[in-house]
Amino acid sequence: MLTDAVMLQFAGAVARWFEFAGIAAIVVGSLVALAKAAQTLLGRREAGPDGRPREFIAAFRRTLGRSILTGLELLVAADIIRTVAVEPTLQSVLVLGLIVLIRTFLSISLQVEIEGRWPWQHAGGKEQSRP
Repeated sequence: MLTDAVMLQFAGAVARWFEFAGIAAIVVGSLVALAKAAQTLLGRREAGPDGRPREFIAAFRRTLGRSILTGLELLVAADIIRTVAVEPTLQSVLVLGLIVLIRTFLSISLQVEIEGRWPWQHAGGKEQSRP
């Protein structure tokens, strides 16, 4: 039978695994971005599919930004699990709200940097109008 103590231990362990996954996503993504940039700089990928030289800095920033976004989402999930299941106090909920607010701002900023548009805009740069 599951006791409250066992459930709290399980929730804490799950939150730690989400934190580890978030950190791993950022680290692995950073290494992949560096490897791709190095490969481009060494001339192995001199041109993109359209025949034009690839802008390795833009590609590096996109890859790095996506890994940071993924890591931030996993870290937010860990914070939510920890706050809701492990420490459901008013102070921890307020801290979680502040953390989510900051990470949401970072996520939106990174997405604008990566895609060059607001998250609610379509890829063509125009908002969809509904009849």
